[in-house]
Amino acid sequence: MSVRKLFIRFRISNLVLRILFLMICFYCGCVERKITILTEPSGALVALNDEDIGTSPVTVGFEWYGDYSVRLTKEGYQTLNTHQNLKRPLRDKVGFDLLDDMFHTRIDEYTWTFKLEPYQQPQKDQLIDQAVKMRKQTAEELSKPMVKELKPKKAKSPKKK
Repeated sequence: MSVRKLFIRFRISNLVLRILFLMICFYCGCVERKITILTEPSGALVALNDEDIGTSPVTVGFEWYGDYSVRLTKEGYQTLNTHQNLKRPLRDKVGFDLLDDMFHTRIDEYTWTFKLEPYQQPQKDQLIDQAVKMRKQTAEELSKPMVKELKPKKAKSPKKK
Protein backbone atom coordinates (compact mmCIF):
# COMPACT_ATOMS: atom_id res chain seq x y z
CA MET A 1 0.00 0.00 0.00
CA SER A 2 1.10 3.46 -0.66
CA VAL A 3 1.62 6.01 2.06
CA ARG A 4 -1.23 8.06 0.72
CA LYS A 5 -3.72 5.19 1.07
CA LEU A 6 -2.54 4.49 4.62
CA PHE A 7 -2.90 8.15 5.53
CA ILE A 8 -6.47 8.32 4.13
CA ARG A 9 -7.43 5.09 5.92
CA PHE A 10 -5.97 6.45 9.20
CA ARG A 11 -7.86 9.74 8.84
CA ILE A 12 -11.17 7.97 8.19
CA SER A 13 -10.75 5.57 11.11
CA ASN A 14 -9.69 8.47 13.37
CA LEU A 15 -12.79 10.44 12.32
CA VAL A 16 -15.05 7.44 12.93
CA LEU A 17 -13.55 6.97 16.41
CA ARG A 18 -14.10 10.63 17.28
CA ILE A 19 -17.71 10.54 16.12
CA LEU A 20 -18.31 7.31 18.04
CA PHE A 21 -16.78 8.83 21.18
CA LEU A 22 -18.98 11.93 20.94
CA MET A 23 -22.08 9.81 20.42
CA ILE A 24 -21.27 7.75 23.50
CA CYS A 25 -20.69 10.89 25.57
CA PHE A 26 -23.94 12.56 24.61
CA TYR A 27 -26.29 9.61 24.34
CA CYS A 28 -25.39 7.42 27.30
CA GLY A 29 -26.98 9.04 30.31
CA CYS A 30 -30.26 10.62 31.13
CA VAL A 31 -32.24 11.49 34.23
CA GLU A 32 -35.79 10.52 35.06
CA ARG A 33 -37.31 12.39 38.01
CA LYS A 34 -40.41 11.16 39.84
CA ILE A 35 -42.46 12.18 42.87
CA THR A 36 -44.77 9.66 44.51
CA ILE A 37 -47.50 11.05 46.78
CA LEU A 38 -49.05 8.71 49.34
CA THR A 39 -51.93 9.55 51.68
CA GLU A 40 -53.40 7.84 54.71
CA PRO A 41 -56.14 6.93 53.80
CA SER A 42 -55.48 6.41 50.10
CA GLY A 43 -57.84 7.62 47.40
CA ALA A 44 -57.45 11.36 48.00
CA LEU A 45 -57.50 13.70 45.01
CA VAL A 46 -54.01 15.18 44.63
CA ALA A 47 -53.29 18.61 43.12
CA LEU A 48 -49.67 19.63 42.59
CA ASN A 49 -49.17 23.36 41.93
CA ASP A 50 -52.94 23.74 41.37
CA GLU A 51 -53.00 21.00 38.72
CA ASP A 52 -54.95 17.82 39.46
CA ILE A 53 -52.63 14.85 38.93
CA GLY A 54 -54.79 11.95 40.13
CA THR A 55 -55.80 10.02 43.23
CA SER A 56 -53.31 8.74 45.75
CA PRO A 57 -51.10 6.84 45.57
CA VAL A 58 -49.92 8.70 42.48
CA THR A 59 -46.54 9.02 40.77
CA VAL A 60 -45.75 11.94 38.49
CA GLY A 61 -42.63 13.11 36.68
CA PHE A 62 -41.14 16.52 37.40
CA GLU A 63 -38.70 18.83 35.67
CA TRP A 64 -37.46 21.20 38.37
CA TYR A 65 -36.54 21.29 42.03
CA GLY A 66 -37.99 23.86 44.41
CA ASP A 67 -41.22 24.66 46.22
CA TYR A 68 -44.34 22.67 45.34
CA SER A 69 -47.87 23.49 46.46
CA VAL A 70 -49.79 20.33 47.44
CA ARG A 71 -53.57 20.10 47.95
CA LEU A 72 -55.22 16.85 49.08
CA THR A 73 -58.99 16.40 49.20
CA LYS A 74 -61.12 13.42 50.13
CA GLU A 75 -64.79 13.11 51.07
CA GLY A 76 -65.17 12.94 54.86
CA TYR A 77 -61.68 14.36 55.54
CA GLN A 78 -60.30 17.86 56.00
CA THR A 79 -58.67 19.34 52.91
CA LEU A 80 -54.91 19.62 53.36
CA ASN A 81 -53.10 22.56 51.73
CA THR A 82 -49.35 22.51 52.24
CA HIS A 83 -45.98 23.17 50.59
CA GLN A 84 -43.08 20.81 50.05
CA ASN A 85 -39.57 21.93 49.17
CA LEU A 86 -37.69 19.59 46.87
CA LYS A 87 -33.97 20.33 47.23
CA ARG A 88 -31.61 19.84 44.33
CA PRO A 89 -28.90 17.24 44.99
CA LEU A 90 -25.25 18.21 44.48
CA ARG A 91 -24.91 15.87 41.51
CA ASP A 92 -27.57 17.93 39.72
CA LYS A 93 -25.70 21.25 39.91
CA VAL A 94 -23.95 22.75 36.90
CA GLY A 95 -20.72 20.93 36.10
CA PHE A 96 -21.46 17.86 38.19
CA ASP A 97 -24.63 17.09 36.23
CA LEU A 98 -22.84 16.66 32.89
CA LEU A 99 -20.27 14.32 34.38
CA ASP A 100 -22.88 12.31 36.26
CA ASP A 101 -25.37 12.06 33.39
CA MET A 102 -22.72 11.16 30.82
CA PHE A 103 -21.96 7.70 32.12
CA HIS A 104 -25.23 6.21 33.29
CA THR A 105 -28.99 6.59 33.37
CA ARG A 106 -30.32 7.80 36.71
CA ILE A 107 -33.78 7.79 38.27
CA ASP A 108 -34.40 10.32 41.05
CA GLU A 109 -37.42 9.20 43.06
CA TYR A 110 -38.94 11.07 45.99
CA THR A 111 -41.87 9.99 48.17
CA TRP A 112 -44.10 12.33 50.15
CA THR A 113 -46.52 10.86 52.69
CA PHE A 114 -49.45 12.78 54.18
CA LYS A 115 -52.01 11.88 56.84
CA LEU A 116 -55.51 13.29 56.38
CA GLU A 117 -57.58 14.17 59.45
CA PRO A 118 -61.26 13.20 59.57
CA TYR A 119 -63.65 16.10 59.05
CA GLN A 120 -65.36 17.17 62.26
CA GLN A 121 -68.53 19.20 62.04
CA PRO A 122 -68.08 22.29 64.27
CA GLN A 123 -70.61 22.82 67.06
CA LYS A 124 -73.21 25.55 66.56
CA ASP A 125 -72.11 27.37 69.74
CA GLN A 126 -68.47 27.42 68.57
CA LEU A 127 -69.44 28.95 65.23
CA ILE A 128 -71.52 31.68 66.91
CA ASP A 129 -68.68 32.50 69.37
CA GLN A 130 -66.17 32.76 66.50
CA ALA A 131 -68.55 35.02 64.53
CA VAL A 132 -69.03 37.34 67.54
CA LYS A 133 -65.25 37.57 68.08
CA MET A 134 -64.67 38.36 64.41
CA ARG A 135 -67.38 41.05 64.49
CA LYS A 136 -65.75 42.72 67.52
CA GLN A 137 -62.30 42.53 65.94
CA THR A 138 -63.59 44.09 62.71
CA ALA A 139 -65.34 46.90 64.59
CA GLU A 140 -62.12 47.67 66.50
CA GLU A 141 -60.06 47.75 63.30
CA LEU A 142 -62.56 49.99 61.54
CA SER A 143 -62.59 52.47 64.43
CA LYS A 144 -58.84 53.04 63.99
CA PRO A 145 -57.78 55.62 61.40
CA MET A 146 -56.87 54.05 58.08
CA VAL A 147 -54.03 56.45 57.34
CA LYS A 148 -51.54 57.43 59.97
CA GLU A 149 -51.15 61.18 60.26
CA LEU A 150 -47.63 62.28 59.45
CA LYS A 151 -46.12 65.05 61.52
CA PRO A 152 -43.59 67.31 59.82
CA LYS A 153 -40.04 66.94 61.07
CA LYS A 154 -38.34 69.94 62.52
CA ALA A 155 -35.39 71.25 60.55
CA LYS A 156 -32.09 70.89 62.36
CA SER A 157 -30.35 74.12 63.13
CA PRO A 158 -26.68 74.39 62.17
CA LYS A 159 -24.27 73.77 65.03
CA LYS A 160 -22.50 76.81 66.42
CA LYS A 161 -18.85 76.68 67.32
